[in-house]
Amino acid sequence: MNILILNAGSSSLKYQLINMDGEQLLAKGLCERIGIEGGKITQRVGDKTYVKEQFMKSHTEGIELMLEALLDGDKGALKNMDDINAVGHRVLHGGEAFTASVLINEEVKDAIRANIPLGPLHNPANLMGIEACEKVMPSTPNVAVFDTAFHQTMPPKAYLYGVPMEYYDRLKLRRYGFHGTSHRYVSKRACEFLGLDRSKTKVITCHLGNGSSMAAVDGGKCVDTSMGLTPLEGVIMGTRSGNLDPAVVQFIANNDNMTVDQVLDMLNKKSGLMGLSGISSDMRDIDEAADSGNERAIVTRDILVAGIRKYIGSYAAVMGGVDVIVFTAGIGENNETLRPRIMEGFEYLGAKLDQEKNLKFNRKEAIISTDDSKVKVVIIPTDEEIVIARDTLAIITGKECE
Repeated sequence: MNILILNAGSSSLKYQLINMDGEQLLAKGLCERIGIEGGKITQRVGDKTYVKEQFMKSHTEGIELMLEALLDGDKGALKNMDDINAVGHRVLHGGEAFTASVLINEEVKDAIRANIPLGPLHNPANLMGIEACEKVMPSTPNVAVFDTAFHQTMPPKAYLYGVPMEYYDRLKLRRYGFHGTSHRYVSKRACEFLGLDRSKTKVITCHLGNGSSMAAVDGGKCVDTSMGLTPLEGVIMGTRSGNLDPAVVQFIANNDNMTVDQVLDMLNKKSGLMGLSGISSDMRDIDEAADSGNERAIVTRDILVAGIRKYIGSYAAVMGGVDVIVFTAGIGENNETLRPRIMEGFEYLGAKLDQEKNLKFNRKEAIISTDDSKVKVVIIPTDEEIVIARDTLAIITGKECE
């Protein structure tokens, strides 16, 4: 059975085609600059690369171009469009309406639409991807897998903010959390990799990339996470500020004659690593500058490390201990110099990093703690697409999602 995985952005469409009989990746591609001049699709099938430059007016045209690439006689992966048995869509925000993945119908689309105020950049694009598939492949089932669903097991003490309760009752103002599909995958995979019973294991997951979030996963369920109503909360990120005093918004708005929307745009797009360092939003550039003695880069890296360490410590307190600490995503999997800085001094928690293993096993599943470390520290490369594929398969075959 072949499952097509779609991740629709405002002007892009990432996709993978997976054969679920052996969970084999058949094709991987990207439609970029949808609605913008200079549109292009790039697809890889084995060692063959398909590239076509073409203006795509809409996501519907992007999906038509994707199907053309998948069916290409020389560089494609399919002989017939009917070989696509279902489509799994990554959807950013499901609000409180969804605690698990669901088969998409009009009611689900209405709920995704209703959550656009909570995910204004992503939900409209996700909806466009869904409706484009329905138009081009009307008989193919579509499944929504929500980034927020995994965090819906958090208790009120973790998701409520200290504002009048009427804002939660009326506007559903609360912490939702994001990267849920990644946190779900790596927390489960870490337990499998280590031979631990997930129902009895306390895991702290560190999804560190251009966007970063942390989660406390106790017995397979999320009990706390760092991102909030939006992906702006938490540690500093590529261009996001992370945690700050809410009065900062008013202070900047009043002093620089900016609107709240303008300040939030700055906090989302011009802050974090980029804003602090003045160099780059890429951690590799920050490391290079810091190692060369650039003071702003050094301080920026220190702020990121300190923020991550605070969450590790607080989540150990929340769960009454920790058994496993997981590093994943672009920075978490690949930055062998940042992990030791994060883990320094955590011996009191029973966590000791083995620097030789840390250097040796970069970018792959591995235990990087010492043999006598009570807490296992591991690298688990994330695979959100396989989670979406598995959920999609389970739903269309009438089974429960794991």
